[in-house]
Amino acid sequence: MLATLVQPAASTASPTPERFGELFEEHANAVYNFCFRRLADWAMAEDMTSAVFLEAWRRRDRVDLFGEPPLPWLLGVATNLMRNHRRSLRFHAVASVPDFGDELAERLDAERRMREVLEQIAALAPQEREALELCAWAELSYEDAARALGVPVGTVRSRLSRARAHLRELEEER
Repeated sequence: MLATLVQPAASTASPTPERFGELFEEHANAVYNFCFRRLADWAMAEDMTSAVFLEAWRRRDRVDLFGEPPLPWLLGVATNLMRNHRRSLRFHAVASVPDFGDELAERLDAERRMREVLEQIAALAPQEREALELCAWAELSYEDAARALGVPVGTVRSRLSRARAHLRELEEER
């Protein structure tokens, strides 16, 4: 899927570190929030955000990060990294270590609330969940979500519609 998101870089030279820094400043919070909402773990979301921008830096010669809107591509990379992370957790059963900062109580409460939300959407099919996360949480347009997932726009619309219907059904059952 990632291959469908990668576009050849323009014939211009690689982006300068300053320009890449601007890209990071503009999109780091959106990538971080997207990762946190999927992982419900502050520290892991920080690690994933770093990994996303490291991958973007590595691919700066092959991907046009300054032509098309870069956020869909960055969130596509984040989705793939989190997918791979979950697979590795299944094999290694690694437990996450909580962050013991000054805001520990707030962070733990936020993680608990996010886990409750994740439990509710866990009943959705993975494709429905991804569409919901990109459109509702990351606030991408249908077109940008389609680009991030490598599917047609109509597919994103139908997945999102099914996700909303399933969530309403689950809420009615409660």
